Amino acid sequence: MELSVHLDAFDGPLDLLLHLIDKNKVSIYDIPIAVITDQYLDYIDSMRQADLDVMSEFLVMAATLLDIKSRMLLPREEDENGEEIDPRSELVERLLEYKMYRCVSEELADMQKEAEPLYFHDPDIPKEVRSYEEPVDVHKLLNGLTLDDLSKVFESVLRQKENRVDPIRSTFGKIEKEEVSLEDKMKELTGFAKSHKKFSFRQLLTRQSSRVQVIVTFLSILELMKTGQITIRQEEAFGEIEITSHLTEEKA
Repeated sequence: MELSVHLDAFDGPLDLLLHLIDKNKVSIYDIPIAVITDQYLDYIDSMRQADLDVMSEFLVMAATLLDIKSRMLLPREEDENGEEIDPRSELVERLLEYKMYRCVSEELADMQKEAEPLYFHDPDIPKEVRSYEEPVDVHKLLNGLTLDDLSKVFESVLRQKENRVDPIRSTFGKIEKEEVSLEDKMKELTGFAKSHKKFSFRQLLTRQSSRVQVIVTFLSILELMKTGQITIRQEEAFGEIEITSHLTEEKA
């Protein structure tokens, strides 16, 4: 096609025609064929181009211009609606299409030039940002309950454990500090929740053997609730607080 041809300052016959139209300051819709054809022929006559493929395209356009020039001298043909057919119309359409593509190519070239000094690399997000999690909505997790309700049960069970201590026997011997890790209690409670889909919050705390066990169990319950592995609800005011597990027991 003519668009791929480059000769001096012109990329093919259509580019040369647009140059001549601009040079003569005439409308592309009303091309003075006689003048443009003469100037076009003068230009290709002065060309010294060994590439016959390139020359042939310019010569084909020269023949097209001469054909249009001769048809302009004859009475105009009419279309089916009785309107005169302009011999230049097909050439005008080709020129407009070429001009549009040339404008787009110039814009793309400008964009490429502007982008040359830019350097793009893969997103580098700090690990602190990647690991960020939105704050948990405690009210949604409690499903209508309040932390005050849980705290009352927790404090009640703690008082029970305290009252069970024998003031006399507790003075015998050396009392070792009980070591209970939150991680171990989490594992124990997770296993229990997998095999018990529903269980009582109060009864779970009551089954613990010491105050420390109660405290760590309470913290484990809050952590499992935060991660969505369990939910807590109370069917009626002052009723039993029930825990529902969403964990599934692993099959052997």
